Amino acid sequence: MAEDRLKNQIFALERWRNNLAESIRQFESWLKSSGMATPEMDLRIHNAIEMIKSDRLTIAFVAEFSRGKTELINAIFFSDYKRRLLPSTVGRTTMCPTELFYDHGAPYAYIRLLPIETRRLETSLSDLKLDISRWTTLPLDINAPSQMAEMLQEVVKAKKVSVDEARSLGLYDESLNQNNEPPKDVEVPVWRHALISFPHPLLKQGLVILDTPGLNALGTEPELTLNMLPAAQAIVFVLAPDTGVTRSDLDIWRYCISAAVDPAHPEGVIAALNKIDTLWDEMMTDAEIDAAIEKQRQSTAEMLGISPSHVLPVSAQKALLAKAKQDPVLLARSRILTLESLLADEIVPAKQRIIGDKVLGEISTMVKQSGELLSSRYGKVQSHLENLRSASSRNSTVVKHLTQKTREQQISYNNNMKHLQSARRAMAQQTAAVMNELSIEAFDYLVAKTRKDMTESWTTGGLKGGMRTFFDGLAETIQVVSRVTNQTYDLAEEVYKKFHVDLGLPELSYPRFSIDAYKTQIDKLAQGAEEFRNSPVTTMTEQSFVVKKFFISLVSHARQVYFKAHSEADTWLKDLMTPLVSQIHMHKQLLEQHLDTLCKINETRESLAKNIAQLEQQCAQLNSQLSALHKISEQLQIAMPDIEKVAPLAIPDPATTSATETTTVP
Repeated sequence: MAEDRLKNQIFALERWRNNLAESIRQFESWLKSSGMATPEMDLRIHNAIEMIKSDRLTIAFVAEFSRGKTELINAIFFSDYKRRLLPSTVGRTTMCPTELFYDHGAPYAYIRLLPIETRRLETSLSDLKLDISRWTTLPLDINAPSQMAEMLQEVVKAKKVSVDEARSLGLYDESLNQNNEPPKDVEVPVWRHALISFPHPLLKQGLVILDTPGLNALGTEPELTLNMLPAAQAIVFVLAPDTGVTRSDLDIWRYCISAAVDPAHPEGVIAALNKIDTLWDEMMTDAEIDAAIEKQRQSTAEMLGISPSHVLPVSAQKALLAKAKQDPVLLARSRILTLESLLADEIVPAKQRIIGDKVLGEISTMVKQSGELLSSRYGKVQSHLENLRSASSRNSTVVKHLTQKTREQQISYNNNMKHLQSARRAMAQQTAAVMNELSIEAFDYLVAKTRKDMTESWTTGGLKGGMRTFFDGLAETIQVVSRVTNQTYDLAEEVYKKFHVDLGLPELSYPRFSIDAYKTQIDKLAQGAEEFRNSPVTTMTEQSFVVKKFFISLVSHARQVYFKAHSEADTWLKDLMTPLVSQIHMHKQLLEQHLDTLCKINETRESLAKNIAQLEQQCAQLNSQLSALHKISEQLQIAMPDIEKVAPLAIPDPATTSATETTTVP
């Protein structure tokens, strides 16, 4: 059915994740059975599987108050319950940002609430999520709808506090005191953030729903804008169809959403003109109503600068009612299925591509390297086998010639090893330089300096200058890391080429280290910080609170970016020479085996036949391993139908492969 399309796509995404993880596990088993596994490869595979398992599909709903966000969430995801799962009534509803997900590690459903007073702490929201003691946790009885509904009412609660207390929380609008006497008290949310773990089938499959209430919450919690919204695969911006894009809507769009959108994936933003049922006027024809809605849709698209196909009129309330009563006519008129289809056809596949790009880029490199190493070994064993078969029917002069050729290869090998040791010492220096640049100590030094400069200068220019200095320092580090890693790669490439020319080993096929993704993240943080400084809410907030929130939000996120860059660079530097070291080790073993065989070749015909049989068995085993790896490669290709394919691994032909070293005998 059409209304099940989004649900089916989310279930299909989870099945795809499981199939992809299983294919990677098969590759892991293949590495162990073929004796090619290394601790570094085990770690990379473990990280890839963990990333697949922990990955989530996040859809964020953003709007000013009373736009019907929560009702839209109920209509799209929770209509099976034939009632409003989340509180949605006239006037203000959700007062604090709310995340809905499923906690697989918890024994029961719950709502976890963070007191608004934690805004005074010098701790980021992401860090507070790790400290359960700061939260109030209430169990949800999924078999008692009334109890559950009562508990979920917590997200709409507000309370009155003094002006001084509201100011200390960064929740007092100073503009209210420009011409009038300050109010006696101010209404603030009871809770700062809510986490709801609920065993809904879609949430169990990895769906996360983020409900964000209004410009005030977005403006005073920069982590939402800098961290959480950019991490969402889709942002549904809910607007009113009668007013269109208001001034406050435009502020949310400009300072919160547009800064969070990835320019490479603008399809992740959808504008929903909710409550179109308010335009259902019995004094107008259906054609006139549709024309009015279409005019508003085009106008909204033009104001936001997005495609009209991503501006969708809906009625969440009528959609929920239609699904509860199973009324197909009302459901069609609510237009909710158009929105669900867009999420299903664009957002879910986009999420699949993102996972594929991250995971398969890593795994396909390992598959390719393993195939090259095995192909090289196969070719060399075949070469030795052909030489041995040829020598078995000839005299001792031929054997002596082959022995001499093998010893010359050993000498060449030893000379190349001296060159390798020298190159690895140079690369160790390069590695130390990269790790020093990306060290947490260097990052913390820059943070301390920036904090000192900003604290000592309370002017707007001083604050902006401090932010600019901070990001300039990060940009300089990125440039240094990019330059040094490129130099390291060029050095490794020279070593690979020398071993390719002298010993016939494969050339370097490992990708260069790219810091572009981290540069993009830092640039977006810089842009987000500028938007945060210029946002309407920030300009009405006390400067000391602005500085504190800037450091809590931005520094925490930038530190995470640094940590990931440090970890990835460290792994890349360690893995860069791993294929060559494995190839050299294998080459040395084959040389020693070949020389030992030639030395024994004159003993007896029986001994010679035995050595030939052993080499034939090795060839068969390698052939079988290559076939198994080829099947794994094909499975990875099938898993990613819309993404660049993993190159198939052909079983090499000893007569044509460049790795083959057939020695010509006189």
